[in-house]
Amino acid sequence: MNDPRGAAEPAAAVAVPEAVTALDPGTAPPGGSAPDGRRPGARRAALGPVALVVAGGLSVQFGAAVAVLLMPKVGALGVVTLRLAAAALVLLVICRPKLRGHSRADWGTVVAFGVAMGGMNTLFYQALERIPLGAAVTLEVLGPLVLSVVASRRLANLVWAALALGGVVLLSGGGFDRLDPAGAAYALGAGAMWAAYIVFSARTGRRFPQADGLALAMVVAAVLSLPLGIMEAGSKLLVPTTLGLGAAVALLSSVLPYTLELMALRRMPAPTFAILMSLEPAIAATAGFLILDQALSTTDALAIALVIGASMGAVRSQGRGSRKR
Repeated sequence: MNDPRGAAEPAAAVAVPEAVTALDPGTAPPGGSAPDGRRPGARRAALGPVALVVAGGLSVQFGAAVAVLLMPKVGALGVVTLRLAAAALVLLVICRPKLRGHSRADWGTVVAFGVAMGGMNTLFYQALERIPLGAAVTLEVLGPLVLSVVASRRLANLVWAALALGGVVLLSGGGFDRLDPAGAAYALGAGAMWAAYIVFSARTGRRFPQADGLALAMVVAAVLSLPLGIMEAGSKLLVPTTLGLGAAVALLSSVLPYTLELMALRRMPAPTFAILMSLEPAIAATAGFLILDQALSTTDALAIALVIGASMGAVRSQGRGSRKR
């Protein structure tokens, strides 16, 4: 039997989750209120999902920088296989997801989530093999930005998305014509899969308890990537030091950030989440500077400020919209 939730329109997939109503900051506290009418506890609760997204972004970008160091040993596809396989094993042990009691629509959602996750990782690491980390993430983040524009029903979100896009373009140096064309194409494809990841992550979070859906989707992604990794790296995947680095990449770039993002998507609308994803180029530039010795220019710093300002504006705009509702 088909789950009636599976028939929802695409726009409904990024609607405000029910949990957001529990975070409505407009309720006065029992013993008084803050100057803006919000309870201090409600304000902290509203900032909680934002902190989850930022922490996930820090983890995934520093994990990507470590992955760049691993690529000379096993190649891009080998890194993807190590990352997804290790992450799948960790999540299966931690979550122990139940395989029974799910509808065909639930399984369809998890498979789509896994395909999006696997495609996003494969395309992104192919891009990293050809273009710098900051440029790859800058191009990739266009996917979530487009999603935020298409899915948003509020003019303010469109304005903040446009400002974030301006920061992304500025961070690119005004154009991508100097980049390897194949690398740029892979990064744009990864952005499209990232947008799909956001949608299906939100749907999976509503259909499966805790992180069960994430664990099952990670298995799907690992199974899809395994033949490609074996073809490229073969027995090199089994070298102990390579396995150790692969496990570190899996924890930093998959297990921790995906879990944090899944938790955040249960507590904030996907359009706001997508705009917050525009922080990724700034985080990537920082990781590239600290780990890969990629210096930041004044233009880069200005671009980062624009992106952070857009993200903060999106959060404030969402808070005002919640109070009105």
